[in-house]
Amino acid sequence: MTPHTAWTKRLEACHPPRLHQSLLALVGNTPLVRLQHMSAHLPKSVEVWVKLESMNPGGSVKDRPARQIITEAIERGDLGDGKILIDATSGNTGIAYAMIGAAMGIEVHLVMPGNVSAQRKHIVETYGAKIIYSDPMDGSDGAIRLVRDIVAADSANRYYYANQYGNPSNPRAHELTTAPEIWQQTAGRITHFLASTGTSGTIMGTGRGLKGFNRDVRVIGCQPSDAFHGLEGLKHMPTSIVPAIYKQDELDEVMFIETEDGWDTAERLAKEEGIGAGNSAGANVYAALKIARTLESGVLVTVICDHADRYFGE
Repeated sequence: MTPHTAWTKRLEACHPPRLHQSLLALVGNTPLVRLQHMSAHLPKSVEVWVKLESMNPGGSVKDRPARQIITEAIERGDLGDGKILIDATSGNTGIAYAMIGAAMGIEVHLVMPGNVSAQRKHIVETYGAKIIYSDPMDGSDGAIRLVRDIVAADSANRYYYANQYGNPSNPRAHELTTAPEIWQQTAGRITHFLASTGTSGTIMGTGRGLKGFNRDVRVIGCQPSDAFHGLEGLKHMPTSIVPAIYKQDELDEVMFIETEDGWDTAERLAKEEGIGAGNSAGANVYAALKIARTLESGVLVTVICDHADRYFGE
């Protein structure tokens, strides 16, 4: 037996190949990985773990709510029979909608700020979705206002407005899938869950689900420290259109993150852990390490929202 054959057999023993009848079945069940180098200064009794949502088929955490939103809309009869799914997005949810729409034969139109990364635009268009650009200076709130105007003017009733910022299917996706996965992966030992807020679906749904297992799990929402930030896809809630699904009273704590800290931590993730991630994931990890430094023991989990390749320049 050659070394290559032996290694292949070992890999197959660890990760037996599976067959799936649908792309939708590949969403979720993402790995949980412990940060080894960035947390080396912490006591051994303090563990920091990251959930690699970048390994979803669409490359981000947004695959989960997009699947939930689409499948539940179809079940209710709100989507289908040629209706077009439309929503506002800063990128990742749009990619997820476009991917799932292509797999299910659903036309997708996306309202996106004109300054979202070129990579996200290219991916969305590759899946066949149509992009409608909003004013880049108005950020995600501008996209929300524009999509509302488009839907209000839709006298022919062509659109299903997915409304990821107000659709309960968004947090429900995480309550039903992300939270149970983390609970199982940590063998119920998790003490803290942290995630940054864009739509807020990840923090609200996962936090709700984890507290259903153990009320003592601390749920910490992270957001940019000011309105004029550079953390793509995230919302500074005090100056933004607050998503209807965001319930701050369900959070144990809110942390404000500087743009530079999110970007710098994303660079450290790549260089020190081999994890290529975007700046929102950098913000998550920065917050987790900051909380970890205050603890004598604990199991902290946060989210790698997407991959760094969506942020590379041309």
